[in-house]
Amino acid sequence: MRYIANRSSGKQGYAIAAAAQAAGADVTLISGPVDLDAPEGGDGDAGGNPRATCWRGSKPPCPPYIAIFAAAVADWRVANEGEQKLKKSETALPPLQLVENPDLLATISKPGEKRPPLVIGFAAETEHLIDNAKAKLKRKGCDWIVANDVSPSTGVMGGDRNTVHLLSRNGDDIEVDSWPVMTKEQVAVALIAHIAEHLLTKSLQANSEQANSVDSESIEDNSAEKPA
Repeated sequence: MRYIANRSSGKQGYAIAAAAQAAGADVTLISGPVDLDAPEGGDGDAGGNPRATCWRGSKPPCPPYIAIFAAAVADWRVANEGEQKLKKSETALPPLQLVENPDLLATISKPGEKRPPLVIGFAAETEHLIDNAKAKLKRKGCDWIVANDVSPSTGVMGGDRNTVHLLSRNGDDIEVDSWPVMTKEQVAVALIAHIAEHLLTKSLQANSEQANSVDSESIEDNSAEKPA
């Protein structure tokens, strides 16, 4: 049978799910068809397609706190899937019309009450890695982008090692944190640790702002109670 695909193995995404679960997170793994075992104890949905995934992702029963989009989902699909094998013809090439798949990352990144507080995408590039990743971060509206070079010479696509660059927003600027070559499991652990540190910092900031607000209200109340 004939189909259009890429060499993505799902190893990085599954490693991230396993690392998040090991760190104590409740994980839901939505996956395309892969030859991998999902982490034990987590919720999962393997073999899904982008259209169904987009519906599930935009209307979850419980909105996720963090959404990580590591899958190399196809940008296009065949407009009309053949019910039977397309036979080779000696007269002409069979027509092949493509239509665009739903943009999962851009859909989930849209502002709204169901948007996760932290949305992380991946940028698999073969040229101008950082520039293309910065453009994708702005275009998709997500918070972070994990960029990697998937040129055939790197062996990343389908391999066991990865070299990534973490791009994040800092006001109007985009910061780039380049990591060394690691196994995909090491990349996953480092990413989850970075997420945990980010969440801790945000929590401390929120607590500090709340405490300052309470102190300010207390000062105003005490001032109002003083006799003229």
